[in-house]
Amino acid sequence: MTEQSQRTVRLTVAQAVVSFLTQQWSERDGERHKLFAGCFGIFGHGNVAGIGQALLQNELLAEGDDRLPYVLARNEQAMVHAAVAYARQKDRLQTWACTASVGPGSTNMLTGAALATINRIPVLLLPSGTFATRVSSPVLQELEQPYAADVTVNDAFRPLSRFFDRVSRPEQLPAALLGAMRVLTDPVETGAATICLPQDVQAEAHDWPVELFAPRVWRVPRPPAEQVGIEDAAALIRTARRPLVVAGGGVHYSGAEEALRLLCEQTGIPVGESQAGKGSLPHGHPQEMGAIGATGTTAANALAAQADVVIGIGTRWSDFTTASRTAFQGEDVRFVNINIARFDAGKHAGLAVVADARHALTALSAALEDYGVEPGYRARQASLWQEWDERVEASYHPPSEVTDRLAEGLLTQGEVLGAVNELSDPRDVVVCAAGSMPGDLHKLWRVRDRKAYHVEYGYSCMGYEVPASLGIRLADPDRDVFAMVGDGGYLMMPTELVTAVQEGIKVIVVLVQNHGFHSIGSLSESLGSQRFGTSYRFRGAESGRLDGAVIPVDLAANARSLGAHVIEVHSRAELAQAIKDAKAAPARGGPVVIHVETDPLVHTPDSDAWWDVPVSAISELDSTQDSYRDYLAHKVTQRPLIDPAERIKT
Repeated sequence: MTEQSQRTVRLTVAQAVVSFLTQQWSERDGERHKLFAGCFGIFGHGNVAGIGQALLQNELLAEGDDRLPYVLARNEQAMVHAAVAYARQKDRLQTWACTASVGPGSTNMLTGAALATINRIPVLLLPSGTFATRVSSPVLQELEQPYAADVTVNDAFRPLSRFFDRVSRPEQLPAALLGAMRVLTDPVETGAATICLPQDVQAEAHDWPVELFAPRVWRVPRPPAEQVGIEDAAALIRTARRPLVVAGGGVHYSGAEEALRLLCEQTGIPVGESQAGKGSLPHGHPQEMGAIGATGTTAANALAAQADVVIGIGTRWSDFTTASRTAFQGEDVRFVNINIARFDAGKHAGLAVVADARHALTALSAALEDYGVEPGYRARQASLWQEWDERVEASYHPPSEVTDRLAEGLLTQGEVLGAVNELSDPRDVVVCAAGSMPGDLHKLWRVRDRKAYHVEYGYSCMGYEVPASLGIRLADPDRDVFAMVGDGGYLMMPTELVTAVQEGIKVIVVLVQNHGFHSIGSLSESLGSQRFGTSYRFRGAESGRLDGAVIPVDLAANARSLGAHVIEVHSRAELAQAIKDAKAAPARGGPVVIHVETDPLVHTPDSDAWWDVPVSAISELDSTQDSYRDYLAHKVTQRPLIDPAERIKT
């Protein structure tokens, strides 16, 4: 920094951005954290001389808390995924910035922006823009629109971001930065914050107020519930004979697991969990009923079907959680929604308790001090869970009548998940996002630690797994991370294996090869579409269809070519040894990929829950006609869930 006066300092816009980010802190419950752990990036002509130069200068000259570490990524979408996974593992109290060049470099971040915003995870995106001055337009990678000269490809970030701004003049930067920080640290508003930086503006010098670079603390609030809201919620719950908690991601972000445990032990109210809320209670807890909804356990879904009061905690009530609004079949079922966001608290016509989950649960426990469910309801929870747990055990260790039918060298997907679950440490993290494995993990995985389950199922983005494992490991280097990814997801985005090699970061990728899109193949079959277009096969010479031999794609060789240590396994015993070897590998030894082939036609246990995917109403195919009849039968069980929780007596 070159001081021009006592009140200003002369820097480029890019240098000002980097300097500002190094001084941002978050604080909750009296604990402070650096808001930005670093910056992921890929340089091109749109940012190499701006943000790139500023990061170089920071790396060479800054020390201690003034540093903003830079990590070179291989794919712009992937680096946003890594930043999101880091922030989620840190309970949204820390994150990364991401810089990309103009044009395709920046638009590659769009999917990551959508994922962050849908999942309510903070990440700062710094897409580069073409010249603000337009002195030589059109420049390389510039979008031209005859109707509006100020439109750029970066406008596509607007609907995907919780905050959006474009800095066309240096004077606009302070307001943009402060606005982005406000959103990133607000648990209600958080998501992707996007500040577009035209390439010429990044390199422009300006005299900045020195106050802009003072250390700044952003407190992450824990708003308490109104007392009347707690009293009303307690009064409604007291009327319940079959209450049920649905725990969402807000339980984890609030750190409310202990408060939830105390409430459930005190009252006997059972807990079903959304994907984001899984692990809110540990496996083996008497009130833990596991996954709920379309990928739920028979235990949680049986209780949901008869529940009279459903208490949603930190959930946004996605269609998978509600089984497309067929899970809750009680004639007079009513909802209590504890959520920090009023938008979510009002769903399903619920009694809204707008508050931090931990605060609200603590207050609710006090208000329900003398309430408890009947002993018979506790006994039913235990019976239902025992029945489901036996089915999980059979999936983890399938009987000989299942394994004897498998082709040589193939395992079932349940076996693979079981081996990883049983041989990983309780604090190890499993990460997944798309395909058939998220649903199987939701149903089967036995969570033993509050931060050990990481399935991205808001956007369910194929390719998330490998970069996310990198972000989780950066956030929590004392845990091993198992990225569970199918061949379809792996082919979407294996690139960050190279970043893990470069940075010496050990992540364990369990690459499940089933030669196609297993999840969509099964869904296609259930919808009468006969697994069309979901297998990786040659086109048949006579049929002209994709029904020939399996394509001989060697994904193990691919991973090996990217620098990963690869272990190929062909039996349960080999898989077990590979997991042990991977865990024993050095922490700075880079990625380990375990390649295993499975039979996609052997399924894990199901709870017969439904997911609303429309079937073609008219078809000449018998399979589609049969599926449409089944679809109509399920549609009649769908409920609007608009009955008010608080009924006014007339």
